[in-house]
Amino acid sequence: MAGIKRALISVSDKTGVVEMAKGLAALGAEILSTGGTAKALREAGVAVTDVAAYTGSPEILDGRVKTLHPKIHGGLLGRRSVPAHVAQMQEHGIGPIDVVVVNLYPFEAAISKPDCSFDEAIENIDIGGPSMLRSAAKNHEDVVVVVDPSDYTRVLEALTAGAMTRELRRELALKVFQHTARYDSLIASYLEKQVQGGEVKFPKMLSLQFERVEILRYGENPHQQGAFYRELHSREPSVSRATVLHGKAMSYNNYLDANSALELVKEFDETAVVIIKHNNPCGVALGATPVEAYVKARDTDPVSAFGGVIAFNRPVDLAAAKEITSTFVEVVVAPGFTDEALSELKRKKDLRLLAVGPLAKAIPEGYDLKKLVGGLIVQDRDLGTLADLRVLNVPTMRKPTDDEYAACAFAWKVCKHVKSNAIVYARPGQTVGIGAGQMSRVDSVKLAGMKAVLPVKGCVMASDAFFPFRDGIDAAAQAGITAIIQPGGSIRDQEVIKAADEHQMAMIFTGMRHFRH
Repeated sequence: MAGIKRALISVSDKTGVVEMAKGLAALGAEILSTGGTAKALREAGVAVTDVAAYTGSPEILDGRVKTLHPKIHGGLLGRRSVPAHVAQMQEHGIGPIDVVVVNLYPFEAAISKPDCSFDEAIENIDIGGPSMLRSAAKNHEDVVVVVDPSDYTRVLEALTAGAMTRELRRELALKVFQHTARYDSLIASYLEKQVQGGEVKFPKMLSLQFERVEILRYGENPHQQGAFYRELHSREPSVSRATVLHGKAMSYNNYLDANSALELVKEFDETAVVIIKHNNPCGVALGATPVEAYVKARDTDPVSAFGGVIAFNRPVDLAAAKEITSTFVEVVVAPGFTDEALSELKRKKDLRLLAVGPLAKAIPEGYDLKKLVGGLIVQDRDLGTLADLRVLNVPTMRKPTDDEYAACAFAWKVCKHVKSNAIVYARPGQTVGIGAGQMSRVDSVKLAGMKAVLPVKGCVMASDAFFPFRDGIDAAAQAGITAIIQPGGSIRDQEVIKAADEHQMAMIFTGMRHFRH
């Protein structure tokens, strides 16, 4: 850039704008501005030319029209390397605008207010701002366009050093179109809700915005590439928003397992620990303390727990940390860690430690998304819970005991997070055997028994979906199960109930299924 003759600045977010304007003025730029931005710059001692004075056209229609003028857009879109453009600009008295610093009316902030009216939302739809940004970004070879205040410093440094490269110009232009695309999608989403007369669960056009956080070493397997993206403006405590306190870089599979572990441990109000291996729980337990819960979870399946991913729903203390470091663990995710626990855990240089903040009163957000080749399937997240098992249907002759009710309530929460076909053997507050991902339910029942290293006799069994045949009940009885919690709804329910009665088992029907594919 030979020199900066003119810069246009018009921002809603005034963070750093005074320093940016002073820097541009110091480089010899005439500063054009409007409204509140012009006022703020003048008050800071920056010489400003009002856009209305520059164009010779006043702001009209309550400020809706102020920058929509040929002297503005001609100055942005005119190509300096095309003689015909230069001649036409001179013919019409259009001066080049070399730098544009613009951010938009706060539409998202406006509609986030509970008392935001439709008229207020409409007035917060920016027209001139996106138009200037798009014009400048289209002609980025000649115009430096800045939409993100975090870029002010590096842009000033590049301009001052005469190092405004083509690569940087393109990067700044890319940011503009990413920004305006999201802005338009917010407006479209808001208007769709108004047209439909309320909340639109599944919009006709689904626009998703995620920011790339990091490039991963590889994807699910070493021959695949991978990256981690974070949903913009999500506030729910999650692995995606966790602070990595220690350890080597997270892998694709680490993220999957840590997410599964945290989402399961969120199910419990009591102190709980979850151990995940290959995206399935291999141990879940409650305890009076974090260390007690961890030891009980680990004891479910010590072999599978080796190299696992652990989630706590309470801060990790020194006692729990010492147990964790006694074996090989990949990741620990928790609301936080005491200083003593961190010191102990950091002795393991590769152990990844993720702090997600308090889990209490977390408000679930977002969709459950699964990518298909050429498409996407979208659903609500499975947030279904059972508040009181004692009000549910018990079709068997024998009713559950208090301990069986407690164990069933615990097992049902765990079963929801096991890959289907899912079977969980449990006692109150501790898993005993987990059968995951089998193609037939009876095989999952048998696998749960095979995986059990703790005594099964007297335990309960949870099933994520109904039993199509009585064979699963017979296999559970043979293993020592005394009570079952399952959705019911099979055409052979009577056959299944009869089997439970023959084995003197209690059975609870939830009426709710928890497939997890």
